[in-house]
Amino acid sequence: MIVQRKYAAIDIGSNAIRLLISTITEQQGKAPIFKKTSLVRVPIRLGADVFIEGQISEENILRMVDALNAFRLLMRVHKIERFRACATSAMREAANGQEVVQRLERETDLVVDIIDGRDEAAIIAATDLHNLIKTEKTYLYVDVGGGSTEFTLYSNARTVASKSFKLGSVRLLNESVPEMEWDRARQWVEDSTRKMGKIDLIGSGGNINNIFKSSGKANGKPLSYLYLSTYFDLLQSLSFEERITELNLNADRADVIIPATRIFLSAMKWSGARRIFVPKIGLSDGIIRSLYQEYVEAATPN
Repeated sequence: MIVQRKYAAIDIGSNAIRLLISTITEQQGKAPIFKKTSLVRVPIRLGADVFIEGQISEENILRMVDALNAFRLLMRVHKIERFRACATSAMREAANGQEVVQRLERETDLVVDIIDGRDEAAIIAATDLHNLIKTEKTYLYVDVGGGSTEFTLYSNARTVASKSFKLGSVRLLNESVPEMEWDRARQWVEDSTRKMGKIDLIGSGGNINNIFKSSGKANGKPLSYLYLSTYFDLLQSLSFEERITELNLNADRADVIIPATRIFLSAMKWSGARRIFVPKIGLSDGIIRSLYQEYVEAATPN
């Protein structure tokens, strides 16, 4: 006999807002199966407000209200049991972030948690990588968002260290990343990986997912540093319009994909990694996993 549960995660990022709906299938004596049922992405670029003006504009607040009300209705139709909404870099840095969260709750009946970089890295680390990570190897997990990048180092199938930096695709696009932040990220990666021997990267985020899809590689196969570097050169050689027409990129992806790729290439260079795996997981997946783990712990007798 199987039992199926439906959970949802809302990720309010610096480049877009996402709703992930997952079906969790429980089987007696077996590990639960997580399946993505639906993913909705709305390109509300909060980072363009916050990283330049310091706060979220009224226009984007109204767009968020509409998006979250739509998400609320979708969750009702899907009969969601549990959900969590998390806001990341742009919301936590906005001068009116707390005010916006309170307004969202009043106008949508959804509670939004503003999480810090450490929480974000921990939630991402909760994603299921057992099909990818081999116990005898070392991996640097790199999640590139619009406002921040989370680094998590795995060795012997365990988390060794994690750190969040204000390196994000939207932030870089708006030229609001000081050189010191690049230096801090480089130093942390180099110090954390120096004695780890051979390292592979695991990349997550919409931009690296898009690059992987365009490569035609089979799921589970890595991209090489050479491929990513060559693709980066191609992106830079094309105009914004050409990236849309020739590479079939959405307008809200065609600009941020360049700085995002730069971050992945930098991480590979700093760690000495020559390959990057792209399992198509991220914060939303981590939220789902965390919610389910909370349910299991609550249901387990002491």
